Amino acid sequence: MFIPLLLFHSFLFIHAALGEIVCEHLPNEICAFSVSSSGKRCLLETMAKKGGKVEHECRTSGVVVEKMAEYIETDECIKACGVDRKAIGISSDTLLDPRVLNKLCSTACYHKCPNIIELYFNMAVGEGVFLPYLCEKQRSNPHRAMEELSSYGDAPSYASSPFSQESSRKLHPAFAPGPL
Repeated sequence: MFIPLLLFHSFLFIHAALGEIVCEHLPNEICAFSVSSSGKRCLLETMAKKGGKVEHECRTSGVVVEKMAEYIETDECIKACGVDRKAIGISSDTLLDPRVLNKLCSTACYHKCPNIIELYFNMAVGEGVFLPYLCEKQRSNPHRAMEELSSYGDAPSYASSPFSQESSRKLHPAFAPGPL
């Protein structure tokens, strides 16, 4: 009994000493929108405990972040982008909320919070929508942007958007998609 306990504490100490971010060791208050040392996103999940009690736990997702590791999102970006650290999981359905989309497309979020934008960029692509195009529509005609997004299948995809790869790099150079 003593040896396994000693090994467990040694494991925790080594991670802490090396400054590694392990999702399962993060407090729930900073879990969402963090990226582990292995480059995988952390997310808050609901876990059933003994006696039917439900608790939230920080878990490592299978989603790898290409250009970022060991990152805990700032409170400034959480506020600027209108996201919630207490959100359980993350869904592309949040893109349907005009308030969230407006905040994501704001200069304070879009150009200063690459971790959050990369996450929503990829979720939008999964729905067949190109986030820079959607943000441009949001700025020029918010009602049209919501109509296009809610139609999903009819929404302009990256391949059919009026933005070339070069113009998408100008819109957000750090996270413009690579060649298709």
